Amino acid sequence: MADALSVIPPSVLRNLSDKLYEKRKNAALEVEGIVKQLAQAGDHDKITAVINLLVTEFAYSPQANHRKGGLIGLAGTTVGLTSEAAQHLEQIVPPVLNSFLDQDSGVRYSACEALYNIAKVVRGDFIVFFNQIFDALCKLSADSDANVQSAAHLLDRLVKDIVTDSDQFSIEEFIPMLRERMNVLNPYVRQFLVGWITVLDSVPEIDMLGFLPDFLDGLFNMLSDSSHEIRQQADSALSEFLQEIKNSPNVDYGRMAEILVQRAASPDEFTRLTAITWINEFVRLGGDQLVPYYADIIGAILPCISDKEEKIRVVARETNDELHAIHSDPAKGFDIGAILSIAKRQLTSEWEATRVEALNWIATLLARYRPEVITYLNDIFDSLLRPLSDPSDEVVLLVLEIHACIAEDAQNFRYLVVFLIHTFRSNHILLEKRGSLIIRRLCVLLESERVYREFSTMLEDENDLEFASIMVQALNVILLISYELTNLRELLKKALVNPSGKDLFVCLYSSWCHSPMATISLCLLAQAYDHASAVIHSLVEEDIDVKFLIQLDKLVRLLEAPVFVYLRLQLLEPGGYPWLLKALYGLLMLLPQQSAAFKILKARLKTVPPLSLTGNSRSRGSSENTDNDISFAANLQQFKSMQRQHQAHLITRQLSRISLSTSSPQDAQRSKGRSRSASSSTTSGQFHH
Repeated sequence: MADALSVIPPSVLRNLSDKLYEKRKNAALEVEGIVKQLAQAGDHDKITAVINLLVTEFAYSPQANHRKGGLIGLAGTTVGLTSEAAQHLEQIVPPVLNSFLDQDSGVRYSACEALYNIAKVVRGDFIVFFNQIFDALCKLSADSDANVQSAAHLLDRLVKDIVTDSDQFSIEEFIPMLRERMNVLNPYVRQFLVGWITVLDSVPEIDMLGFLPDFLDGLFNMLSDSSHEIRQQADSALSEFLQEIKNSPNVDYGRMAEILVQRAASPDEFTRLTAITWINEFVRLGGDQLVPYYADIIGAILPCISDKEEKIRVVARETNDELHAIHSDPAKGFDIGAILSIAKRQLTSEWEATRVEALNWIATLLARYRPEVITYLNDIFDSLLRPLSDPSDEVVLLVLEIHACIAEDAQNFRYLVVFLIHTFRSNHILLEKRGSLIIRRLCVLLESERVYREFSTMLEDENDLEFASIMVQALNVILLISYELTNLRELLKKALVNPSGKDLFVCLYSSWCHSPMATISLCLLAQAYDHASAVIHSLVEEDIDVKFLIQLDKLVRLLEAPVFVYLRLQLLEPGGYPWLLKALYGLLMLLPQQSAAFKILKARLKTVPPLSLTGNSRSRGSSENTDNDISFAANLQQFKSMQRQHQAHLITRQLSRISLSTSSPQDAQRSKGRSRSASSSTTSGQFHH
């Protein structure tokens, strides 16, 4: 201290702490001259003493003006030392850096000015302090004082120039500091960070691309900043990096893919678009390196396929198509189970397009890796059943294709049919609206005979008799009118002469017994007219209610459909088909005369030519004239037994309702009125379809 006081006049020390900037500046110039003379004389001990004086008595003084004077004095000292300043930087720089945190904005400004002048002198020699300087500049970029911010920007530009020219800068030490700050929300800090990333990336000797995974997420985070300028700067930096990736042979796609997958789900539209664009490029460029990440990528793409923004949808679909075209080897990390899990999760998406593409992925995997997919069947099978009731026809048809592929295994096929029956049982509306679509499509994808045999086998022992009747009626109508089942109908037409047709007839008959009209339709289709007549005559033992008449009406109208054109032509030979005539007249006798169905059937029967005009033909359409071994007598008993079960079930259900009812006399009167109304409806034959 005494050495310093002996070389610096008291007047200089006084002016160095003056409140006027000009006096402090002039005092600093005098310190600069003194230090320059000491340096020329090689008296570094006194130089050290001067620096200690400036630090202890000024830079760390409780008085703001003293601190300002100390900072400008340290800058003057550095200028005076010129080329010899490097050996004293350990004394000079720390107090300046400490002043960046000063509560007085004037001191912080002076610190910026001092370090700027120091840096101009020592250039690359102060790189050893870079981490501390960068940390200080990061904070000053968001300083509350505009003058300090401006001074910090000037200092920042100089530091960037020095760093880009230096061969001592360590990118490895810099990256951790950058990564720590990338998620800061302050807009000034964000601009500061993007500026450094851009500058360092422009230096050929610095491999910023190799460290991109460390700060990529932070850049993506800035794409949703409220400031247009920051969004633009971040986008510009990302675009530059993406271009470098396209031209670089060595890129760590994996780590970045994980980041992009997360950002593809961002609530910000621009961030999603940028992320999905990067993913698209990665799929093209990544090769085998990206294979282990395909499941995550698909998980990011599928929701974007239904994005509200068209640009995102287009890029997502393009990327999805690219992935579909790639044939990957599970041995190289292609995770089939993970992709199936992703697709399974997206089956519950609220967006139809996403559900469709999720199913497409399952179908693709089944086609290419069937053995591997089957091993995961327990995990996904239930999830593949639920879309069968999806509101989208496209989804339903696609999931049926998948089930058809899975159903090569008989056990899985049976499970599918069991599920469908369970679903239709619990949701009659689905059966009514989508049942035809589902069953017809299954018949196209699988053998129609196999489908109908399985349904019939399951329904034969169905406990819910009311549902069994409804289900059989639905299957029967599909059988009679759908072009997809033409071959099945042709086989049944030969049931009396063809063993395969006979087996099918017998199989269906067991469950078709749940519905009288379905049973009669089946017999007419198989041309077993004598048995049809016997079934019709057995119906006199049953209660004729509104439901029965509605089904009878449907049957009469079906007789006018193209499927029964052969039957109508057979009426031209009444002598050859007496049992057909008897069956049709039996139906006519069951119908109320006032009904439309009665009039339709009566008009048809009037067109039958008299027997005298047709001559005596050999009777056909009778089981007695065939070589088959169908036991129609046993069939009739089976039908009657099933109808008795239905009657018992109906009575039991009605009694149950009565026992559970606690109706008042007024309720009973209303119930009586409803009964009279139903009775009137039945006798009048006016019923609704």
